[in-house]
Amino acid sequence: MFDLKYTEILRQNKQLGEALAGTQVYQLTMLSNVITNQLNEILEYSLRSADINAKVNGGDYDNIVQDTLKFSKSDVVVIFWELANLVDGLQYKANLMSDAELEALISKVCSEIDFVIANLKSTSLVLFNKFSTLIFNHQNLRSNNFDRICDRLNAHITTNTGNNFFIIDIDKILAKLSIDKCADFRYYYSSKALYTIDFYKAYAQFVLPIIKSVKGKAKKALIFDCDNTLWKGILGEDGIEKIEMSGATKSGVVFEEVQNLAIELAQKGILIGLCSKNNPQDVDIVLSDHADITLRNKDITIKKVNWEDKATNLRAIASDLNIGIDSLVFVDDSDFEANYIKENLPQVSVLQVPANLYEYPKLIRDNINLFFNITQSKEDLKKTEMYKQQAQRTEEKAAFNDVESYLRSLQLEITVHANAPVFTPRVSQLTQKTNQFNLTTKRYTEADIENFINNGAWIFAFEVKDKYGDSGITGAVIVQIDSETKVAIIDSFLMSCRVIGRNIEQAFFDFLIKYLQKANVETINAQYIKTYKNEQVINFYDALGFTCKDDDGIVKNYQLIADNYKSNNIDYIKVNYGTEN
Repeated sequence: MFDLKYTEILRQNKQLGEALAGTQVYQLTMLSNVITNQLNEILEYSLRSADINAKVNGGDYDNIVQDTLKFSKSDVVVIFWELANLVDGLQYKANLMSDAELEALISKVCSEIDFVIANLKSTSLVLFNKFSTLIFNHQNLRSNNFDRICDRLNAHITTNTGNNFFIIDIDKILAKLSIDKCADFRYYYSSKALYTIDFYKAYAQFVLPIIKSVKGKAKKALIFDCDNTLWKGILGEDGIEKIEMSGATKSGVVFEEVQNLAIELAQKGILIGLCSKNNPQDVDIVLSDHADITLRNKDITIKKVNWEDKATNLRAIASDLNIGIDSLVFVDDSDFEANYIKENLPQVSVLQVPANLYEYPKLIRDNINLFFNITQSKEDLKKTEMYKQQAQRTEEKAAFNDVESYLRSLQLEITVHANAPVFTPRVSQLTQKTNQFNLTTKRYTEADIENFINNGAWIFAFEVKDKYGDSGITGAVIVQIDSETKVAIIDSFLMSCRVIGRNIEQAFFDFLIKYLQKANVETINAQYIKTYKNEQVINFYDALGFTCKDDDGIVKNYQLIADNYKSNNIDYIKVNYGTEN
């Protein structure tokens, strides 16, 4: 996008909008006290390029507080509250104000911020720019009144905003591009248009990972080649003694930093893997015995080290992890291998080790936001361990002659939690990340889940454990109940791919139907919405005895008379009800 002129962005944005016509519109609203009209199209283009059918609307100029009520139902509200425009000329008037005048201004703006927070408390996502003095104050060696106002207001928004607010530090954008490339004082003084096209391009790219995360488009796995990618040198030619990855050497320090960046991602729940043409025994020796390696087997979820072509191995990695091929980021030093993957697996994001090795850590850091998740959960912190437990299950399964005997051996147990606030972040995250076993693939933020509960819906989250370990919260259902008509509507039902194939969903549904019957529900309506990733559950409701009322090829609407439900009676799965209920 940075190479495109604004007129070209406008043209391509229109084409993308036409191509996405018919898909669900994602509504964004821009509220500001500074002119930001050009950002609307640029942000639309950035999101539409990621297959998000975005429509950006603008509120009235300098009418932020009132417009937060008007646009509170938007999917996203973006707030550009420019500090210099709180009072015309505040960037120079602030330093002449008395202490009393400063306090009065800060108090007034804090009250306005409180109204904004209250008005947007039920909005799915709010992007609120931090106040900044950098454009006007970057030359000052000492802080002044303008800085003090900024610091006080930023402290207020940081302390008082809810979890549906994401605070955007625009100083990071200003630092990356430079103030000269971000600010246009000619247009600011003539029409209050402070920011340049370059700034808006950078801003759109800066916030893109947040929205991609909410829409379930974050990457899930970082896969490395080995030679000249995890270490300097070719293992099969140089031998284990000659490869470099030590922070004590000029070349090795680069690879040590990259390995540590990978470990940091692994600790946040990103899956780390290897895809390398090498002798697997040699790589295993490096991972276990090399004195300088920091990325070890405990950090690595999957390895495909062999002499197969890398496209085949990457497909196998995605299959083994049960994630989409478009969830992978692949790092390799070879021109041939990088281009081969780009041509044969265009869904995979490919990063090529730069010719100048000192640029390599920056390449990884510049792309870390591909993996950004707006919600973090305890399950993320144990993800590598959980996948290794799954590998143990798969290995044991081969020793059984039939699936049921294998499942009985697992000592499966489900614990169901109803409307438990502690699990709201995890339920939200599951809606954003789960694709295969997801009947409707609706994406919800934490604020959305809270709104469901506040409006009388029931959120059931369930955790699964067996003899190998605790998989944590791995499934959820959102149910809306109308007590007058005695009808329940299943808005969403989804389950992590890690627990697919154990009949967990059947045991849970036995529990759910009994619960709804106790709540005097007579009829249950449900829906399946087809995506290119969830076809494995296309007949899920049919198998449970629901009747399909209509099917247009994309959406299937179902109904079940509760008393007609036939229990699956799975006696080898113990179902518990959470103690907080």
